[in-house]
This record gives sequence, structure tokens and C-alpha cells, in this order.
Amino acid sequence: MIVFRLSKSAFSNDLSGKGAELSGGRWNSKGVAMIYTSHSRALCATEIAVHSGLGLLPRGYQLISIEIPDDIEMQAIEPGQLPVKWKSFPHSHSTQQLGNQFVSAKQFLVLKVPSAVIQGDFNYLINPHHPQIEKIKIVAIEDFNFDERLFVK
Repeated sequence: MIVFRLSKSAFSNDLSGKGAELSGGRWNSKGVAMIYTSHSRALCATEIAVHSGLGLLPRGYQLISIEIPDDIEMQAIEPGQLPVKWKSFPHSHSTQQLGNQFVSAKQFLVLKVPSAVIQGDFNYLINPHHPQIEKIKIVAIEDFNFDERLFVK
């Protein structure tokens, strides 16, 4: 399976999860490393767009295509398994706890979670501390330009 990640150019080869570790996110607390990826390019762009201010066109991004081997067993969380306000902003501590537990358990390399941004789509979270992390491979890196219409006031 190929998943996608948008990143600033300086970090396009980085699969350490350090960015998420420094800032935290919907699925991890600060201090917990995690690699956020999406099942499509469009979902990646949307995830960045919702975190950018109106009128602020993100620049200097690259699209990273990442291969997850088909034989990797992954954990999945379905929307019905989540608390009612799991999509809230700011991020819910309940979803962060689920992600933190996934990372610390090291039982699965990948956690499939529903997108809070696009109903019916999924993100794939990768545990950079899992013993099988070396099976995750970057297969392509390409410059990515956002369409300005996404950010017009």
C-alpha cells in the first residue's frame, strides 16, 4: 500500500516522527513521536489546508510517497469506536490517549484512523519506534504546489 505525507522540503526524508513529537496532534501528545500519513494526495492537502490560515498559501512543501508492505498487520479504529466529540478542535485528549497507547504498546506498526477533516477517508499513523519500522520505505519525493484557490479569503 502506498500512503502519502506532505512535509516541508527540509524534512521530506525524515521518518522519525519528530515533528509530531514536538507539537503533538489529534492522535499523539507532545513528547510522543508519530508519522502522520494519508491514503490520498487530496487528503494530505486538505489536512495541511485546515491548519493554515486563510490567505496564507503554504510554500516549500513536498509530497512523500511511502510504501507500507502488504503483509504488515495494522490496527484500525473505526469512527463508531470513538467518543462523540473526537473531531473537536482543539484536539481531544481521548484521541491522543488512543494514539499514545498505540505507540507505547508497539504491537502494530500502523494505526488506521478516520480523518477528522474528510468523512469516510482515513489516515495511517506509523509508529517510528516499532521494531519493523525499517520495512517502511519512501518510494518518491516530489515538489507539491497548493492551488491558491484553497486559501483565498
